[in-house]
Amino acid sequence: MHAQDILIDAYTRIQEEVHAAVEGLGPDDLNHRPGPDANSIAWLIWHLTRVQDDHVAGAFGLDQVWLTQDWEKRFDLGLKPRDIGYGHTSAQVAKVRVDSPELLTGYYDAVHAQTLASLHGLTSGDLEHIVDENWDPPVTLGVRLVSVLADDLQHVGQAAYLRGLIQSA
Repeated sequence: MHAQDILIDAYTRIQEEVHAAVEGLGPDDLNHRPGPDANSIAWLIWHLTRVQDDHVAGAFGLDQVWLTQDWEKRFDLGLKPRDIGYGHTSAQVAKVRVDSPELLTGYYDAVHAQTLASLHGLTSGDLEHIVDENWDPPVTLGVRLVSVLADDLQHVGQAAYLRGLIQSA
């Protein structure tokens, strides 16, 4: 198995977990925050998708799906266009409200499609390419892709846990 195949499998697993975390939930459950400063399922899924969209697009020199496919307008959150949720205050988290799981999965699926298209044709040598010189050491494509995977898996796990809490209440 090649690194490309492993990455495609891993990103596809995230897609499956995103769908499992939100499917069948209504607005109250999607937007429920278990505490005043806690994140909702909607925020967690939106954020992990924004991070993947921003970071993968940046690493491959692509435009973000959020902007090119009008997802920013569809969500209509009142946030800055390139906001990915990093460092959000409680008030900013509260702005991320959605009425249906289909909005979240639709955006995730669009980002996933761009991610997979980027990963197809990837060679092991490409993974050594520097994509961000703002860090010491500079970040390679391989490190960036694994970093996004780790972040996305953490957040989708949090969303799944929160779903379990909500459904058991």
